[in-house]
Amino acid sequence: MTADPRTYTYADDVLRDRIILVTGASDGIGKALALEAARLGAQVILHGRNTAKLEAVYDQIEAIDGAARPSIAVLDLASANAESYTTLASSLEDEFGRLDGLVHNASILGERFAIEQYDAVLWQQVMHVNVTSPFALTQVLLPLLKKSDDASIIFTSSGVGRTGKAYWGAYAVSKFATEGLSQVLAEEHRHSPLRVNCINPGATRTNMRLAAYPAEDRDLLKGPEEILAPYIYLLGAAGKGVTGESFDAQ
Repeated sequence: MTADPRTYTYADDVLRDRIILVTGASDGIGKALALEAARLGAQVILHGRNTAKLEAVYDQIEAIDGAARPSIAVLDLASANAESYTTLASSLEDEFGRLDGLVHNASILGERFAIEQYDAVLWQQVMHVNVTSPFALTQVLLPLLKKSDDASIIFTSSGVGRTGKAYWGAYAVSKFATEGLSQVLAEEHRHSPLRVNCINPGATRTNMRLAAYPAEDRDLLKGPEEILAPYIYLLGAAGKGVTGESFDAQ
């Protein structure tokens, strides 16, 4: 294991021929990671719910010299049912036959309310998108991941998913659950090539961060493209054998 994945440096072909699905790839960290993975030689599958935004990222990848043509997977995690997930898995199996990387980047913030005032319906929505949907997507894609010789799953954690903070409500609880899901899955596949880890992006210049801290000076935050080293480390061969861990991107 590298001393610090945050300082990992890599060659321009480090993800060559790897097939990687990134959820929430239409904006923020997901978009930045999809673009960088494509630049590094990966075949990227762009997931999101907004077709127009995904097509814009698709066009940006197409403009990268030598990049493989990406694929688009439109799926609304808030409303997807079992059939939606199995249809996606079947289409990916037909097109690619395997999956080498799955990055669970998509999340929703909900509201920053005290538990006493938190709306129960909103609570369920946040837990569904942030926990149940990654579980369901992982479950249907595990057969494809197991067809890879070196597959990597990355879940997105948060500082408030390790130490609870007041008024972070369902988001914080969902990230505690994400850490747990990642650890359980890692232990279940401890003796297989599949590796499972979490990354906490930290304070990053994204729309979610703006919603959580509207008065914050965004110019003081790192952009999504500046925190990708741990993601690339875990998605590539350098992270082989690393599983059950939770990393900070900053």
